[in-house]
Amino acid sequence: MTKKSETTSKSVASKASSVLRSSDTGAKSKTAAASALSQSSPGKATSAPAAKAASQVLRDGRTSSASKAAAASTLTQKPGGKK
Repeated sequence: MTKKSETTSKSVASKASSVLRSSDTGAKSKTAAASALSQSSPGKATSAPAAKAASQVLRDGRTSSASKAAAASTLTQKPGGKK
């Protein structure tokens, strides 16, 4: 896994935590939230499965704003991309 200097903000980490505690949240939202929460300290990057889940969460119109915030943070910390 590639090291990244970006980290999840405290407000997004708090939202990710609430997503993980909710019994109404789907598996993809929880995957994205767990990835965002694990990246609240520097040195970790998003895995491909977590990035895929986060992308699906962002495209789903039924997800909460907390889930979308965690998913967006997860995708921001995905390694690679165009330079």
